[in-house]
Parts: sequence; structure tokens; C-alpha cells
Amino acid sequence: MSPDAPPAPTPPPPWEPPLAGTEAEHLVGMLDRLRWTFRWKADGLDDAGLRFALPSSALTLGVLLRHLAVCEDDVFAWRIAGRRPESFEAAPAGHDVRSWQFEGPDGPAADVYAFYDAAVARSRARLAAIVEEGRLDAPGHLEFEGVRPSVRRHVCDLVEEYGRHTGHADLLREALDGRVGEDPPPEWRPG
Repeated sequence: MSPDAPPAPTPPPPWEPPLAGTEAEHLVGMLDRLRWTFRWKADGLDDAGLRFALPSSALTLGVLLRHLAVCEDDVFAWRIAGRRPESFEAAPAGHDVRSWQFEGPDGPAADVYAFYDAAVARSRARLAAIVEEGRLDAPGHLEFEGVRPSVRRHVCDLVEEYGRHTGHADLLREALDGRVGEDPPPEWRPG
């Protein structure tokens, strides 16, 4: 490399969607950017931090971590593939998953983060296989009023779910300790 050559560009952080990619790359990139941003908003808290709530709501970052883990498995295991979602197994016997996912976390912070991170890892692997096989337009498993929505529709629904809850996480984290920002710092990785 000559002394006059420009420096090599810094690679973008893993949450940055492509600047010019395919429709599938942009869809995956949008979902992943929200996942990374949400995880950053929830990162590094102890048990009390994950249970912090505003006076007007019972919503906490711990609840959001559990809920989004359940959403990840619901979309990629049940709605798309017709398999029982793995995260449903974590609900105590006799508890309905639909209500349990909104109860405060009952374990240590490390377990709450691990539960969420494992669900996202499963979903990323499943979505990568779907994209590689060109199945975004294939019908999913779940049927609504005689129609089986496409895999793409289910992924778009998850993008919408993350958009809503990343906004909630913004408000909770700012009220808790002042963390603000649209994206994690470039060097950040989940704790």
C-alpha cells in the first residue's frame, strides 16, 4: 500500500443493514438492527435493573427480554415451521405462556439474558436457512381465516414487534440510567 493510498474502510458494525443489497438482505438487516439495538438497550443490568418499571406501567426490560424471546420462537418455530416453540418449555407447569411472558423475570439477570440470546440465535439460524433456500414467499404453517401468510409476512410482523418494544426499551433505559441513542457504540457487543 502506498503512503498516498486512502486507509481501508472500517467494516460496519454487525447491526448495520447493507447500503445496497437484495430485498432479503434488507429485510434480515432491518430485523437484526432492531434486535441489536433492543439488546443494547437492555444490556448490562442486574436483577433490580431488569425489574425497573415506570409508575405508569408494569413493563420492564426483563419482561421485554422474555416476551421477545417468546415472539422469536413463536414466529420461527410455530408460525413458520409448525413446531412447538422452545421458549414455551420455560413456562412453569400450569402457566399459560401468553400471560407468563409478561410476568416479571423470576431468575437471575444472566439467565434472563441467556434465554433471550438463545431464542435469537435459533431464529437467526432458521432465517438464514429460509433465505438461503429462497423460501421468503413460501406459506408459513399458521393459518388465518383460510390463508397461510407467507414467511415474509411473519418476518415483517416480527420487525413491527421489535420496533414497538425497542421504543419501550428506549424509554425504560433512559429513565433507569440515562442510556440514550439510536445504535449501540461500534465496539459494543452483548455482555
